[in-house]
Amino acid sequence: MKTDRRNFIRTAGLLTLVGMTGLESLFAASGEKIIRSSKKGLSLRFLPYELQLQHVFTLANSSRKITPDVLTRIEIDGVAGYGEASMPPYLGESVESATRFLSSLDLGQFTDPFRIDDILQYVDSVMPGNTAAKAAVDIALHDLVGKLMEQPWYKIWGFDPMDTPNTSFTIGIDTTDVVIQKVSEAAPYKILKVKLGQATDRQMIETIRSVTNCPLCVDVNQGWTDRVMALETIYWLKENGVVLVEQPMPKTAIDDMAWLTQNSPLPTIADESLQRLPDVLKAHGVYSGINIKLMKCTGMREAHQMLTLARSLDMKVMIGCMTETSCGVSAAAQLAPKADWADLDGNLLITNDPFTGMQIVDGKVTLVDKPGIGLKRIKKVF
Repeated sequence: MKTDRRNFIRTAGLLTLVGMTGLESLFAASGEKIIRSSKKGLSLRFLPYELQLQHVFTLANSSRKITPDVLTRIEIDGVAGYGEASMPPYLGESVESATRFLSSLDLGQFTDPFRIDDILQYVDSVMPGNTAAKAAVDIALHDLVGKLMEQPWYKIWGFDPMDTPNTSFTIGIDTTDVVIQKVSEAAPYKILKVKLGQATDRQMIETIRSVTNCPLCVDVNQGWTDRVMALETIYWLKENGVVLVEQPMPKTAIDDMAWLTQNSPLPTIADESLQRLPDVLKAHGVYSGINIKLMKCTGMREAHQMLTLARSLDMKVMIGCMTETSCGVSAAAQLAPKADWADLDGNLLITNDPFTGMQIVDGKVTLVDKPGIGLKRIKKVF
């Protein structure tokens, strides 16, 4: 262990001498740095990183002020791509599990980064689960390949950047005064996403309606258990300018959820009940649409497959995120031109974003014409 420590200090010192800046400095300076590399193949670095939230983030069943995260970097021939694993506790992953998984990978066996399917099939086969950690590899690999091709991924996929929707801005469950403050801070956004699922649901909506007439979508996070009450509430929500309802009932209440969707005046969107590609077929006929999140589906490759399948089934699509840096959000935004709705505000909810990438301009998801996932620069946060 002492030898490893000395080697790390020596390497970090050399990197500093040659003028490494930004996120490279962040990787080089951290005692948590781990490198898996080969002289010829891909090299993988990763770094634990704690996301600091601007406000306490309260859902139907939990609250938090931080989100554990792991930043990744995949490099070959001097070109690097960046990714991340954001791990809100309810997903069951942690810095420890991500570190264990990433340490088990041998990407050095791959000398051609364009073998995306082969590489990611290998990554997926190493251990079950670990979807956020796998997404961190997927995003970094896509960023790298896009840079090698000198094209952004939305162009590689053939998407029109002008087709992106407005993004919602999330208002978490809170006191009246704090909710009003959050709505004020969200003034530039043209649609708000309101967290519901507690006894204060109607109070939340009434408080928001007292200060804005902006369209709303609501995310119940499985908080309703009575389908009749849920349907009555949805009718009331529609009267108050709500346009969709995300995960209103527990993911196990399949029959009740199908009944609710059939009778609901608003589209219902699957979130907690949907994770990976096979779940899209399971959601068909139970929900009106799906919310695709890279951290749950292992990244951009599978997210693209999910979007394609959902469209073939005539289902609505939302592109969402966790609390993430601009890295994860910019990766998800590459799919936004084919989405009905976007919920890509995760980077706007944190105070220590080391990246900038896709932008929100007048409330609209705005992609940048830069290669890979479009990371524009790296903030010197350390």
